[in-house]
Amino acid sequence: MLRLEGLHLSYGGIAALHDVSLHVPEGQLTAVVGPNGAGKTSLFRAISGTVPVQAGRIMFDGADLLASPAHLRAHLGIAHVPEGRRVFASLSVLENLEMGGGTAQGMSRRTALFERIFALFPILAERRAQLAGTLSGGQQQMLAIGRALASAPRLLMLDEPSMGLSPIMADTIFDAIGRLHREGGMTILLVEQRVTDALAACDRAVVLESGRVVLEGPASELSATRLRQAYLGV
Repeated sequence: MLRLEGLHLSYGGIAALHDVSLHVPEGQLTAVVGPNGAGKTSLFRAISGTVPVQAGRIMFDGADLLASPAHLRAHLGIAHVPEGRRVFASLSVLENLEMGGGTAQGMSRRTALFERIFALFPILAERRAQLAGTLSGGQQQMLAIGRALASAPRLLMLDEPSMGLSPIMADTIFDAIGRLHREGGMTILLVEQRVTDALAACDRAVVLESGRVVLEGPASELSATRLRQAYLGV
């Protein structure tokens, strides 16, 4: 579904991604792990179009994604849940979901999509009239994921969904991600610092270090030794 070839990205002359190539197969959950500063968030920003790339290709369903501006990529079926949630604090839960559902697919399937979101996160149904800024961190993360799902995505990108959450709430979020993948067959690209949880949930894993892919393959084939060597340099 998604293929990156020789991607280069830099900020003010400082390279963030070097010759990154990877494949995200349709219907699979692919985890991207690596130390802080490895380029994981930059990778997501390049795919969603919020930063320009200097070289390389990003193909989505065989089409050149770099030819589409950022605001059109959601209409192609790509939803990005950014690090830090970034809900619209002054809008209600329902208004946040409506903002996410502005794609053609999202508007045509709004009733079914909202039912699915509320089934996945019942607390959002209970608090649909509450201002998003008054929700707990975990509830805001649920809302951020729900807002992305409202667009009827074919590819869901989740950047550090457990960041700043209690272990119990992080487990709840991971359970929801697992349900989306197992029950809905959704293609998911996940960046996560909880490496053990990410690898346990994913079909494939990509390890980034200093902006380069140093290890990639089926999660079942990535031994603990190889992962420690790539991730920790030992």
